[in-house]
Amino acid sequence: MTAPLVTRVSRADAAAIGDAVRCLKAGGLVAFPTETVYGLGADATDGRAIARLYEAKGRPAFNPLIAHVADPAAARALARFEAEAEKLAEAFWPGPLTLVLPKAPGCPVAELATAGLDSIAVRVPHHPVAQKILAAFGRPIVAPSANRSGHVSPTTAAHVLADLRNRIDLIVDGGSTPVGVESTIVACLGEPMLLRPGGLPRDDIERVLGRPLAEPPAGIATTDDAPLAPGMLASHYAPRTPLRLDAKYVGAGEALLAFGPRLVAGSEGAAIVLNLSERGDLIEAAANLFSYLRALDAVGAKSMAVMPIPHDGLGEAINDRLARAAAPR
Repeated sequence: MTAPLVTRVSRADAAAIGDAVRCLKAGGLVAFPTETVYGLGADATDGRAIARLYEAKGRPAFNPLIAHVADPAAARALARFEAEAEKLAEAFWPGPLTLVLPKAPGCPVAELATAGLDSIAVRVPHHPVAQKILAAFGRPIVAPSANRSGHVSPTTAAHVLADLRNRIDLIVDGGSTPVGVESTIVACLGEPMLLRPGGLPRDDIERVLGRPLAEPPAGIATTDDAPLAPGMLASHYAPRTPLRLDAKYVGAGEALLAFGPRLVAGSEGAAIVLNLSERGDLIEAAANLFSYLRALDAVGAKSMAVMPIPHDGLGEAINDRLARAAAPR
């Protein structure tokens, strides 16, 4: 039997930084301070760790997460910077600004962290504890606010512990966060657009750009955990291949997205079969979801049959995203 998880709290010092890095490398979840709020960190290249993060936060859907890196050079390994994005990065990084940019070729961030999009949200935080963890870890860290989904964002280690006790591995206590509100999010996927006001004032950004920021289309809500907005159907990865959900059989020429140890009738005739988790593990299924959708979509089958997936735990988020992918377009 697996021992129950017990959240440890460590005062921020050299030993705690080393402990945090070892924990992240092992696929663990570590809360640490940034200058804005405390973030819940996971290895951005590890889909399974990211799935654990979603589960710990109790998030209702898989929305894009912000990848935190130690410096602008590390950010350029993840994203493509045009002239205006370069201006903003030079002016405000490190600091409370998140940029949503096109993914760079070979971007190592897991598909689950970007919700299958061709864009990525990136930030270089200013807080010394965050900086030390990122530099020592050497890889991007996704770090949405370290609270249960829908709760008030945490600005102290005590806030994190109250929300996530025994749901995460470690809290690095670096005192109160100085800014206290989330980062400002600007999309540079064309005309620079303000997706979320935050710790960096709009006027400062517009002064550097030399023009006003565009406003997002009406009805798009952006949160700390959703840089491109939940419910914005066009922003979610949508396969070209039509999806057939809760499939009890596979038709001739269909691709099969399977789940669990037993396949449905007709699977031997499928164009291709990929199993989200042969063990029926929802964390593993979440980690594989977007990459498997892309792989099946590339086959060019007439349609994609998706086996039933339980709705409990992460299954709710998996089914939510599959329903979006299957929606008429």
